[in-house]
Amino acid sequence: MSSQRPLVLILGATGRTGQSIVQGLLASEKFRVAALVRPESICKPVVETFRQSGIEIRTGHLGDSVEKLTQALAGVDIFISTVIAWLIEDQKVALLAAKAAGVKRVIPCDFATAGERGIRQLHDQKLAIRDYVRELQLPYTFVDVGWWMQLSLPMPERSSGLMKERMNILYGEGNNRTLVTDLNHIGTYMARIVADPRTLNQAVIIWEEEVTQLEALEIGYRYSGEGGSLRAKRVSVPADALSKAITAAKQEYAKESASVLAHLNLTWSEYMFSLHVLEENTLANAKRLGYLDVQELYPDVPRHTLEEYAKEFYAMENPGEVF
Repeated sequence: MSSQRPLVLILGATGRTGQSIVQGLLASEKFRVAALVRPESICKPVVETFRQSGIEIRTGHLGDSVEKLTQALAGVDIFISTVIAWLIEDQKVALLAAKAAGVKRVIPCDFATAGERGIRQLHDQKLAIRDYVRELQLPYTFVDVGWWMQLSLPMPERSSGLMKERMNILYGEGNNRTLVTDLNHIGTYMARIVADPRTLNQAVIIWEEEVTQLEALEIGYRYSGEGGSLRAKRVSVPADALSKAITAAKQEYAKESASVLAHLNLTWSEYMFSLHVLEENTLANAKRLGYLDVQELYPDVPRHTLEEYAKEFYAMENPGEVF
């Protein structure tokens, strides 16, 4: 009976989004799950955990030939890509392999916020991959997830990590609404989405709550136990200053395109402008762009509010550990 279940192969399964999807697929008990892992990562503890969970491990990466990746995708029904940001454009070889292997549905790496072209470089790269999927006439589902709850709350003093200083900044007036989703719940929704014929050749927006940035920060101040000190340290960045930061980040990235930090600075500033100035990350905007609403598709799936997540977040020894 198990061999009759669809086989889902995940590229990027060891990353944060990838692991969430793996867990969601396994919990649903509706799929066979495989992970495409780089040969040098084959002995990592997380890969061994995958094996022990019954996940098939296949080796390969985006630097392989189409022919080699076609072999890696043999027998796969659904291909999900959750690659790291600077590999978005490199997905084309895997999509060509998916076409050659007869994959029945591909989900390229989106898993962020919806919006128009010409605002964010990374988002434009993702939209170009969507165009390529359509050009290949591959059956697809495009999935965005709003903004992670994990990136929506100010970090307490005990936290460490690259993102700490960015998490207590108020952009613009802070009153624009934005969709948020618990990263750990993405997999639950994905297990429903990829099994649903209604989502074939459609875009779907996953979300759990719509809040303003001010509301998110206030939730953090309330549940962190450090509201006074965090409020005092909050930095306000008006829209014009954010625009200048984007210009500076573009210049930095043009000089150092191989720099992870330069890529992060540009991506972050452009995404903050999209979310908190242009207000692109809303349910209304996603629907305007043609997305199906995950809450309308699966009203039986319990939602997590940001306030509920905050209780978990501030109970962690190091809430910034996810980064």
